[in-house]
Amino acid sequence: MTANPDHVLVSRDERVVRLTINSPETRNALSEPIVAALTNALRSTRGDRDLRAIVITGSGDRAFCAGANIKPGASAFDFDYAVPNTAYADLLREAKACTLPIIARVNGHCLAGGMGILAMCDMAVAVQTARFGLPEVRIGLFPMQVAALLKDILPRRKFDELCLTGEAVTAQEALEWGLLNYVVAPEELDSKVDWLLARLIDKSPTAMRRGKYALRSMHHMSFEEALAYAEAQIGTLALTEDAKEGLASFNEKRAPNWTGR
Repeated sequence: MTANPDHVLVSRDERVVRLTINSPETRNALSEPIVAALTNALRSTRGDRDLRAIVITGSGDRAFCAGANIKPGASAFDFDYAVPNTAYADLLREAKACTLPIIARVNGHCLAGGMGILAMCDMAVAVQTARFGLPEVRIGLFPMQVAALLKDILPRRKFDELCLTGEAVTAQEALEWGLLNYVVAPEELDSKVDWLLARLIDKSPTAMRRGKYALRSMHHMSFEEALAYAEAQIGTLALTEDAKEGLASFNEKRAPNWTGR
């Protein structure tokens, strides 16, 4: 699978990478090249100590991502059954393994596979006109891969309702269900995303990187297992340059100078 740079626009502004799904004519539907480009873009951030966050959005103002492109010839479901993993699932894996905070800038409707893109992000800001849904049952399918992430974010009965009815909900409902962090007017979307970014990029990148790694590892542990794991993690974190700088800057009443180490 190859990826054209035009399928996903990548821009870097100081310490933030912005990934824009660039197919407004299909409501930013997911194609093989788009999935590959997103995966490659996320993978390329590994080990970059200067980065602080990633923003994912869609082109235009109609849709964040309308799911897979299911028009004739789009080959959305031409799976290689000799291979146990799919490209879309690998994208979700790459995002979950990412140790940078990922923000979804939801500029429009978010449906089907687009809900997986939303769910793989750590935080989300959406316009109040956006709608959210899992319409797969309408065409004889089911949000199988998306379910792996959404089941841990949405309340069980609301998640079942979305999956089984295929009906969309409003941004306000998605906010109340815990799918979003903030809902704003369209003209306020960028300022709210920038506000959220500002609250991230001045914090210790080492603490966030190791924290995301630890939270992912503890997710399926029992209480005792998670607590024992956390005991080891806090001891290791205290040895980092950022931890030492954070404590020194607090006691010296000055802004910290993070090295990301």
